[in-house]
Amino acid sequence: MKTALIQQKYHTDKPTTVNKTLQQIATAAQNGAELIVLQELHQTEYFCQSEDTQFFAYADNFENDVIFWSEVAKKNNIVLVTSLFEKRAAGLYHNTAVVFEKDGSVAGKYRKMHIPDDPGFYEKFYFTPGDFGFEPIQTSVGKLGVLVCWDQWYPEAARIMTLKGAELLIYPTAIGWFDEESKEEKERQLESWITIQRSHAIANAVPVLSCNRVGFEADHSGVMKGIRFWGNSFVCGAQGELLTQGDNENETILYADIAHERTKEVRDIWPFLRDRRIENYHPLLKRYCD
Repeated sequence: MKTALIQQKYHTDKPTTVNKTLQQIATAAQNGAELIVLQELHQTEYFCQSEDTQFFAYADNFENDVIFWSEVAKKNNIVLVTSLFEKRAAGLYHNTAVVFEKDGSVAGKYRKMHIPDDPGFYEKFYFTPGDFGFEPIQTSVGKLGVLVCWDQWYPEAARIMTLKGAELLIYPTAIGWFDEESKEEKERQLESWITIQRSHAIANAVPVLSCNRVGFEADHSGVMKGIRFWGNSFVCGAQGELLTQGDNENETILYADIAHERTKEVRDIWPFLRDRRIENYHPLLKRYCD
């Protein structure tokens, strides 16, 4: 199965950005991609750099956005992983990944579970934690364990998706550097981000697809300078081997061929799931063992 990640910048406004995405999707589909993954909140700027109620208006378009991307999936005959701002009710919003089947139908949704609240990433102001749990989404290209950005730091989320039969782990994400940070600190952050996700692949013997934004986005509130999203979108195989990786500056389409049978081959030689001692894992249900 050929997959594609669309690593792109935010282009001034939603229509311009979406148009760029459509061009990239069409190209990827023409090149044989059956599964295409878009980055976190791909329609707009990453508005969580500040706390501003005006941005809740973006979620008003959720139902229309679902219809729009459904048509895109159908037109290109692809399974499409999107990342949308969902208004569920007045004052209740989610960071939601919607997966579309090749015929345009909604294969499933995942609402982001782990919500950060850090300088420049004020997501708790906007998003309610998801309530769907960690449930893989069945599609014509396999059972997808779709998670979102901050979820990527949690081995529990990846493990549960795998235990429920996910054949791929997919992370739409938006993460980057602050320019004032040192070169050494930037390198540490990037390496940590890549390493933790490759570790999920190794521990669970499933491929991981991580699609990140790229480009500088200013903080319009003026409180902070902005975020330089570090790109480096990548796909790794069931042993954590890198199959493709983007750079930290350029928009690109990243292609990778995924063989589902590789998971069985790897698990036969590295039987980590078999050797789990589930009867001794009760402390994981505690916040801290003190």
